[in-house]
Amino acid sequence: MKGNYCMLFLILIALLRPAEAKEQVPQHDTFTVFSKHVGEQRTINVWLPENYKNTKDSLPVMYMADGGIQEDFPHIAHTLDKLINEQKIKPLILVGIENTQRRRDLTGITEVAKDKEIAPVVGGSEKFRLFIKEELFPEINRRYRTTSERSIIGESLSGLFVMETFFLYPEMFKNYIAFDPSLWWNNHYLVNRAKSNLEKFQASKVRLWFAGSNTPEIYAYTRELVSVFTTMNKSNFIWKYADEPKEKHSTIFRATKEKAIIWTLKPEP
Repeated sequence: MKGNYCMLFLILIALLRPAEAKEQVPQHDTFTVFSKHVGEQRTINVWLPENYKNTKDSLPVMYMADGGIQEDFPHIAHTLDKLINEQKIKPLILVGIENTQRRRDLTGITEVAKDKEIAPVVGGSEKFRLFIKEELFPEINRRYRTTSERSIIGESLSGLFVMETFFLYPEMFKNYIAFDPSLWWNNHYLVNRAKSNLEKFQASKVRLWFAGSNTPEIYAYTRELVSVFTTMNKSNFIWKYADEPKEKHSTIFRATKEKAIIWTLKPEP
C-alpha cells in the first residue's frame, strides 16, 4: 500500500513539470518588473504580431505563465503567428511570464500534506495573481497599444492556475484556456466548489476551453467539471471541453493548442 502511494506521488510530481520547449526563439521584447506582491524581480517576454509596427491598432493580449524562453513561450508565439497569418484568429499580443518558483506561484493553498512536499513553498497563487492584475497589466498597457480584452492560457499546473482564476476571479480575463489542469490539487478543491462558485458567477460573458488527456489523475476531474457545467447551464459563460483519450499529459498541449485557440478567440456571432 505504501509503495502504491509513493508511486502515485511520483506520478503527480511528473504532472507538475512544465512542457519542454524546443522551438526556435521568435523575435520578442524582454524586460523585468519588480513585484511587491511576489517580492522579487520578474522577467517578462512579449511577442508582437507582424503588423503591430505597421498600424496604430490596439490589440487584445494573451497572458501565460510558463512564459520563459526555455519554457512554452516560443511555441505558443509561433502558433499565434501561424494562425494570424492564416486569418484564423485576429492579431493579438502574447505576454509570457518567466518562472522563478513555479510550484509556489501556480498553486493555491492546500490542506493535503503530500501536496506540500512538491516544493519548499506552495500556495502562492493569490499573490501571483495580484502581481499580474495590479502590476503587470498596467505595465503592459503602458508599453503597448492594448484593448481591454485579455486571455490566459496554461497547461498542467499553469492550467490549474487558469481554472482557479476562472472560478474565483472570472472578470479578470475574457478567455480562459487550460490543458490538462492539475485539478487534483488540495483534494480536488476547485471541482468540489465548482457549483457554489458558479452560483456566485457575476462576470459578463466569458469563454472557457479546457481539455483532459488519458491520464486518470487528470480526466477524472475534468470530466466531473463537464457534468457540473452541463447541470448548471449558466448563460454568462460559454465553455467547451476536449476529451483527448489518445493524448498523454506530455503531448496534449502541442496536439490541441491550435483548435483551442481558434475556438476560444473566434469572434462573437
